[in-house]
Amino acid sequence: MRPRETISAFDSFLASRGLSLEAVIVGGAALGLLGVTSRQTRDCDVLVPDLPEEVLAAARAFASNSRSKGEMLSDEWLNNGPSSLVRTLPSGWREHLQIVFEGKAITLSCLGRTDLIRSKLFALCDRAIDLPDCIALAPTSAELEEVEEWVSAQDANPDWPEHVRTVFADLEGKLGHGA
Repeated sequence: MRPRETISAFDSFLASRGLSLEAVIVGGAALGLLGVTSRQTRDCDVLVPDLPEEVLAAARAFASNSRSKGEMLSDEWLNNGPSSLVRTLPSGWREHLQIVFEGKAITLSCLGRTDLIRSKLFALCDRAIDLPDCIALAPTSAELEEVEEWVSAQDANPDWPEHVRTVFADLEGKLGHGA
């Protein structure tokens, strides 16, 4: 899905059904709506709130309609997959939210820059597929230093902190920090 186009179309779809959604999103859809990336993403990850069943049903119907037009949108394209992140984000994260989409029926915010970097770097260390997004975010050396301790604390594996240091060092090299 292309975040801006898909969310705009879903906004009209929800409005026509008298439904609305106000949510905080993360991941590729957030980066796309911010203009940080222009790549397609497979879903829109909602951090909060828990998505109401009527909105989930509308998202499935929207996906079905989209597939009939040749678009590849899964039924789970709108989901609460990353909602557990709320428990580990530093206190005050809500104070830094930024609106990334405001339509007739949908208002979406995303994490502030530091927390967005935090979440993407954790994902990079955890699943190693987020490197292009982390490069697109272009965190400074100071931003990397600021979030490293938090990312290091996200896994109880005794090897995790060293893994995080290695991933961060590799990213710093790719970003040209210290070169």
